[in-house]
Amino acid sequence: MRIRTTAATATVVGALALSVLAAPSAQADGRHGDIAITKVTVNGGKNVVIGTSAVKKFSVTVQAKDNSGIESADIVLKGPSFGILDTSDIKCSGSTCTAKFTVDPKVDLYYSNGVAGNWYVDAWVDANDGDFVWTEKAKSFKLQRASRLSVNAAPEPVKKGKTITVTGKLERANWETFKYHGYGSQSVKLQFLKKGAKSWATVKTVKGSSTGTLKTTVKASADGYWRYSFAGTASTPAVSSTGDFVDVK
Repeated sequence: MRIRTTAATATVVGALALSVLAAPSAQADGRHGDIAITKVTVNGGKNVVIGTSAVKKFSVTVQAKDNSGIESADIVLKGPSFGILDTSDIKCSGSTCTAKFTVDPKVDLYYSNGVAGNWYVDAWVDANDGDFVWTEKAKSFKLQRASRLSVNAAPEPVKKGKTITVTGKLERANWETFKYHGYGSQSVKLQFLKKGAKSWATVKTVKGSSTGTLKTTVKASADGYWRYSFAGTASTPAVSSTGDFVDVK
């Protein structure tokens, strides 16, 4: 299984993959008979997040209905930069067909960050009586570069009314170097959890540097935890740092 990333090489590895794409792509959306796709679920409804080394496994389920029952399915995933994921591991039971995907960032992503973002499921389902249905973009999901966020609040302890400096860094997986690099110029929320409280309160929004570093100051008012929280983008998932406790004297 591999993701292709250029127009010139927008093909899929393996004879099965080529046969999967050959018939449906010429048809666009269409159907024969009373078969219908009723539901598509990717990764249990969660975005697909991939880091720099760990293999990611996830499933895509396609539910369909036909009066003769469902025989088989072809399921292909398509994304930015001509990214394509296909699999031969598809099994149908009852009205549900499940495709299992395995993505190794060091093998299947073709050293490209450009394939991160909005992806779609193309599905072809065959019924036992010869009916079929083909739907492009049957479901959308995000394939994202894993993110991480750090924080440090200092000094600790600090006198009430004095200045606390809160630093940190927002990073995300780079599929070209297989390392985490700073995610620059992003807006990140500085949040505070007062000792004994149950919910975080946003104090301010901080704009990161071009290398993803974060720095701001606040006045010490009470004991509690400080953290940074990033809302995420299409290519990068939301992430919050762990809380850093500051004792205010």
